[in-house]
Amino acid sequence: MASLNQIRFELRGEFITLDSLLKATGVAESGGRAKAMVAEGMIQVDGQDEMRKTAKIRAGQVVSAPGFRIKVVPTTEADSA
Repeated sequence: MASLNQIRFELRGEFITLDSLLKATGVAESGGRAKAMVAEGMIQVDGQDEMRKTAKIRAGQVVSAPGFRIKVVPTTEADSA
């Protein structure tokens, strides 16, 4: 069984678009690849297929695909000190 790459992403701000999240976490090597992954139906948000490349991803949501799982968490003030 292949290991699942667990990623924790600290969200700064209200939301990040799905394609930007995939690029920011290094799951996609470029914005174009991130958009293609979504268009190919590879990405799920909170267990549901997501086809919108610019879906707004907020803290508390989980983005996954074969091989990885991204947990989006809020940035806390203590972390930035």
